[in-house]
Parts: sequence; C-alpha cells; structure tokens
Amino acid sequence: MPEHAAPLLRPPRHRVDPRARRWWTVQALLTLSGPMLCTAVAMAVLAVLFFPGALPWLGPLLLVVLVLPAVGYLLVMPRWRYSVHAWELGGRAVYAASGWFRQKRRIAPLSRVQTVDTVRGPIQRRYGLATVTVTTASTAGDIKIAGLSDANAEELSRRIGEAAQDVPGDAA
Repeated sequence: MPEHAAPLLRPPRHRVDPRARRWWTVQALLTLSGPMLCTAVAMAVLAVLFFPGALPWLGPLLLVVLVLPAVGYLLVMPRWRYSVHAWELGGRAVYAASGWFRQKRRIAPLSRVQTVDTVRGPIQRRYGLATVTVTTASTAGDIKIAGLSDANAEELSRRIGEAAQDVPGDAA
C-alpha cells in the first residue's frame, strides 16, 4: 500500500427514516417522472386523434425516450438514495452521506457549526419527515440530512447545538 494513500471513510452509522423512500417517490412523480409520463400520454392521445399514421414509429419512440426512463427513475432513485443517505454525530464532528447518482460524504467539525435548522416541506410533513441543515464556517456549503423522522430531527438538532457549544472554537 502506498505511503500517501488516503484512509477509507466508513459509512455513517444511522440510516434515514424508511418513509423517506415514499417522500422521494412522490418528489419524483411531481418533478420528473410524472411530467414525462403525462407528456407521453398527451402525445400518444394527440397522435391517435390527429395523426394515426404516426403511431407505428411514435409509440416505440415515446416508450424509449419518455416512459422507460420515467418509470426507471421512479423505481430506482428512491431505493438507491435510501441506501446511500446516512448520518452520524460524533463527539467532535457531524458526518453525513447523501446523493444517489452523484454521492457525497461530508464531515464538519462541531467547532465550525454556526446554525442548525430543521425544515419540513409540505410533502415531508405528510410523511412525518424533516431535513436538518447544519451551516458551518465553510465554503463547501451546508450539510443536509434529509429524510429524518420529526422526532429524530428535533433530537439531532438539539444534540448538535449542545455539542457545538461544548466544543471549544478554533483559536484565531
């Protein structure tokens, strides 16, 4: 093993709430899969009504370009995302893994935490979920832990706030 090899980062210990898969599925229906499927249906109906001769080539085209990608995204993304999203709060840092296609792992020292926010969108509220956002003194951006149950989000926010107060800041 080379001397300068970076240590491997283990996954964070805690998974997000299983209801997050349903939340991500509804998001997919509202933002990508739903509009793609509606477009495919509308184009097929218009073809049947006004251009019946186009169906032999338009049907397979709609299937390949709109229907299969929409259904694939709807079925794959929530499960894949759930397998990646995780978090952990240690004595000196908060650690989060997120993403699905482009995965990201971030560790932020508690001494750099500036604010901790809990956000609940309308769909999240429907499923009893929340997102905890940890803002740090970093140019890399916030750490977002999405898909937590309301109770876990409140507890995590409280624990991060308390832990950040207990950790001495960097000497400037």
